[in-house]
Amino acid sequence: MTDMTPGLGEFDFAGDDHVVPFQVEGLDVRGRAVQLGPMLDAILERHNYPLPVARLVAETVVLTVLLGTSLKFEGKLIVQTKGDGPVDLVVADFSTPDRVRAYARYDADALAAAEKDGRTLPHELLGKGVLAFTIDQGAHTQRYQGIVALDGATLEEIAGVYFRQSEQIPTKVRLGVAELLDRDENGKPRHRWRAGGMVAQFLPEAPERMRQPDLSGGDGDNGESVVKDDDHWAEAKVMVETIDTDELTDPTVGTERLLYRLFHERGVRVYEPQAVYDRCSCSREKLRSVLANLEADDLESTIEDGVVKVTCEFCSTTYRFEASEVQPQEQA
Repeated sequence: MTDMTPGLGEFDFAGDDHVVPFQVEGLDVRGRAVQLGPMLDAILERHNYPLPVARLVAETVVLTVLLGTSLKFEGKLIVQTKGDGPVDLVVADFSTPDRVRAYARYDADALAAAEKDGRTLPHELLGKGVLAFTIDQGAHTQRYQGIVALDGATLEEIAGVYFRQSEQIPTKVRLGVAELLDRDENGKPRHRWRAGGMVAQFLPEAPERMRQPDLSGGDGDNGESVVKDDDHWAEAKVMVETIDTDELTDPTVGTERLLYRLFHERGVRVYEPQAVYDRCSCSREKLRSVLANLEADDLESTIEDGVVKVTCEFCSTTYRFEASEVQPQEQA
């Protein structure tokens, strides 16, 4: 058996489903980048979403893992869109250190009408509403939530608005999703999903260099700020904006090669990659506890032939309970 462990001076590429932290010291930029393959396939295939919905879910998963893997504490990051469009809800959550799950809710008739009319851009599918980022550190802690209007043509634009308004950290987000049609080892056609993304942030040591343009300020005409970007951040943004979807999703490019192409002249450094997995946090015990805390009338309405069946919206696992298992304590 050949030893594939990299030796001294050698480099091992992260590959799919691994988030790669990076730093560009010459530009005072830090960030994270990822390519998703098998993990994303597993999430999407179990729901068999229509293509426009699958793309929205994929982008939300990419954004969630990029931000979730930066958490320095035990907890959960929830990224959720809620709007009045055909796809009224998309939610993904990341539970430290590496668990990801996601699902979407949509109106099939409204979606079909939107597709027929060619209205399949993210803002057309999501409609008017909000994008929310929620951090939950568990019991006995207060949740933190940041909310921004669904104001942008793409999810990456909307996320960019959130960072400008809520985090006050100069941030550039790139997200990409692609379908890969090839053949398996037996020569049969197969369909696979791929997605990739990058979050780059300007984090200089001198605080005054991080000042954001006044979002409400302007020159009196179009509301645009008269404060210019720091030169280093302006350069970094231009570089990130050159990334196209093929580069974000092509398995032959890879995350490290992409980072090198963008920033090698400025000295990019990559750190230990972090794997992410398609793992739902649902469990029989959690659901039994939820059912046992329902009001008697609400619980009774879920019982059929002495059995309660609950299907997890995220992983599609169905749990079966005897009615006696979920009766409230005082009625057990």
